[in-house]
Amino acid sequence: MKYNAIILGSGQAGNPMAGSLADHGWTVALVEKAHLGGTCINTGCTPTKTMVHRALVAHYASDAARWGVMTHDVKVDLAKIVAQKNQLVQSRRDGQQRSIDQRPNLHLYWGEARFTGPHSVTVGEQVLESEHIFINTGGRSLVPAVPGLDAVSYLTNETIMELTEVPEHLLVLGGGYIGLEFGQMFSRFGSRVTIIHNAGQIVPREDPEVAAELQRALEAEGIKFLLNAETTKVASKAGTISVTIKQGATESILTASHLLVATGRRPNTDELALDKAGVATNKDGSVKVNDWLETSVAGIWALGDVKGGPAFTHISYNDFQILYGNLIEGKSLSTKNRIVPYCVFTDPQLGGVGMTEKEARAKGYKLKIGRVPMSQVARAYERDETAGLMKLIVDASNDRILGASILSGDGGETVQIPYTLMLADKPYTLLKGAVYIHPTWAEGLFFLMDAVKPVD
Repeated sequence: MKYNAIILGSGQAGNPMAGSLADHGWTVALVEKAHLGGTCINTGCTPTKTMVHRALVAHYASDAARWGVMTHDVKVDLAKIVAQKNQLVQSRRDGQQRSIDQRPNLHLYWGEARFTGPHSVTVGEQVLESEHIFINTGGRSLVPAVPGLDAVSYLTNETIMELTEVPEHLLVLGGGYIGLEFGQMFSRFGSRVTIIHNAGQIVPREDPEVAAELQRALEAEGIKFLLNAETTKVASKAGTISVTIKQGATESILTASHLLVATGRRPNTDELALDKAGVATNKDGSVKVNDWLETSVAGIWALGDVKGGPAFTHISYNDFQILYGNLIEGKSLSTKNRIVPYCVFTDPQLGGVGMTEKEARAKGYKLKIGRVPMSQVARAYERDETAGLMKLIVDASNDRILGASILSGDGGETVQIPYTLMLADKPYTLLKGAVYIHPTWAEGLFFLMDAVKPVD
């Protein structure tokens, strides 16, 4: 069967690409292996942030006495939370299905796609052909080669969200986004949580003082961290999991009821038979693309997590915007110099955009830097939620913002204000004389702009 376009994967680039091309009059084949909606709807943003919210409610209820509110016998019904999460996920899948059903020139194929050439794929017994093929197959958990790990019942970001009873003690391998979000979530549900990380700081890309402040906030809730810890062995006995770690010359064994592996992600390319199409990949298996998202083979593009780089839903959708704009709307868009905002959905949230200080220094910029503790912000101390800080990185030569880190309540929302100035290529000083609503989290920007000073 010949189509104007074949789209492999119904994620946050694949779905809008399929619908938009179909609306443009193309005949489109959309291939999906498992569930409509990709990582975001099924195992990423939608389910995890639903459960993060329920954990926040549990935190406020169980810690209410801190704010002078008396509660009694607070209990978490994890089975009910999981059912709510599943219902929401299913509603989003159903919405995707309705969108497909409304387009007669958009044909959905269920199954695993494999390339047979640069312009053809098979899905089961079906042979599909097109001059335009888009790969949006996403990624999955990267499980490290730790001796004994494959013999125990470990959890991933997907399977941990199916637990219906709160773990007594959860060990987490990995101090990145996934490990921190789930670690805090289950700590607030009532688990004892220990996070094991092989580097000297959590969220290693961030500047040290930002990572340290986030760690302090999580430790204040009872989460334990073991840094510079190499996991050397995993074993299971009588329903208990033991993890052997080395910190320098010291070896120790930790035991727990559950183990979450959160050590990274890997692209879903190994079953695509990309070699049959001549599509080149990187060492980690991600698809090599140029600034216009085209692979090494003309007429084949890769979008979202499968191409490597920042694994964010908003990047996947922006990939669609760039590619559709170039192919259909006659625009000249590129991923080169794309400014990427992001957020770690802990509490406080870590919102970031652009470069960190250490990245800017590595590139040789002469800098101005501003730092403000959240304890200086009225919204924070009125809520008694003063953990966190705001940090701004500025190019001293032209006062343009190079990056920002905002660790606070709703930090992911606030960081989009400096991000807007970066998009507009305007100096940070535009925010220096701005009027901010009092009292809001964003009001902290008033103090942050005043704090910007030249540094060596």
